[in-house]
Amino acid sequence: MRILRKYTNRRLYDTSRSCYVTLDDVKQLVLNGEAFKVEDSKTGNDLTRNILLQIISEQEAQGHGTLLTNQVLQQLIRFYGDSMQGMMSQYLEQSIASFLEHQDRIRDQMQTMMGAANPLTVMNRIADRNMQMWGMFSPENPEGKPQEEQKKPADENAK
Repeated sequence: MRILRKYTNRRLYDTSRSCYVTLDDVKQLVLNGEAFKVEDSKTGNDLTRNILLQIISEQEAQGHGTLLTNQVLQQLIRFYGDSMQGMMSQYLEQSIASFLEHQDRIRDQMQTMMGAANPLTVMNRIADRNMQMWGMFSPENPEGKPQEEQKKPADENAK
């Protein structure tokens, strides 16, 4: 794991390459899937989240398209301190992982459907899958099974 140190002058130093790096360099580490950690040079505190949030903030400000609309940010803020905060975090992680897992297939389907069909159907399928995953966290589902498995008669589950 690469260790980056943040100094009081706000510069980031890559200890493995012995050089200063920019936020663009850190963004590239993320895009390359490289594991890293950002530490405060004096205290050793983990600043990785702060740096990642800073990168996201700059991406949003540079007009690269808005992923986190004002409405989404407001809704996320409402979850802080709520009893569902932990579940929401898990749900978001699983939803993004599922989306990334199927990203190529979604792109292919979107290209195939352009003109002939409504691209929103793909997003509806994703939403349905997300709702199924959300159902796994419901109080009526203490075992965490997908909703389809719960609805099957007992003799079908035994097969």
